[in-house]
Amino acid sequence: MKNVLRAFCFGLAMLTAGGAFAHGPSGEGSHSGLPVPEISHGEMAVISGYRSRIMDLASRAVDTSEPFRRVLNYAEIQYSYCLWGRMPGSVTDEESPFNECAHAYLAATKAVLLAMRGMPQEAMAAGEIASAVDVDMIRRGLSLVTCRFSGEGFNTADVVRPRWSEIPLHPASMASLTGFAMILVAGFFVLRRHLRAQSSE
Repeated sequence: MKNVLRAFCFGLAMLTAGGAFAHGPSGEGSHSGLPVPEISHGEMAVISGYRSRIMDLASRAVDTSEPFRRVLNYAEIQYSYCLWGRMPGSVTDEESPFNECAHAYLAATKAVLLAMRGMPQEAMAAGEIASAVDVDMIRRGLSLVTCRFSGEGFNTADVVRPRWSEIPLHPASMASLTGFAMILVAGFFVLRRHLRAQSSE
């Protein structure tokens, strides 16, 4: 029952956030933060597979600077805004309402990796990951693959939100969120029945 309650609260929070951001512009901000270089469509398809390794290494980094920590924090924040990469096609489909925010968190992830190549204690491990990324890029022929967001740079002061209004026009996203909504509704009724049973005891 605790899991149902947690899922219900999480889903309610996400639906509330979605409504709040539905009319908010994506990619607008004060730009008073740190710049994050763009990432190509081909690069993000590969970097996404190494994200866990990169972020794990970054979380254990010892000799860090404030700019590094700010970009790392931005990568984490963007990842959560993009629903933790769980939406189908968010990385591979440029028509996905989540593709631009996926560009943002993966561009920041790439920036974190490149920064660690210059850190004494993390340089070797970061270099190994970067080499593996390069090999994958060549093997999969993704070096020159671009999309409409490939030339877009980002800024740590500017959170890129999903394009909520475009979700009904993207079948994969719509199906995923519809399925989640059905689970949420079912959880609500189970929770209500459980609470009624407790109150009648």
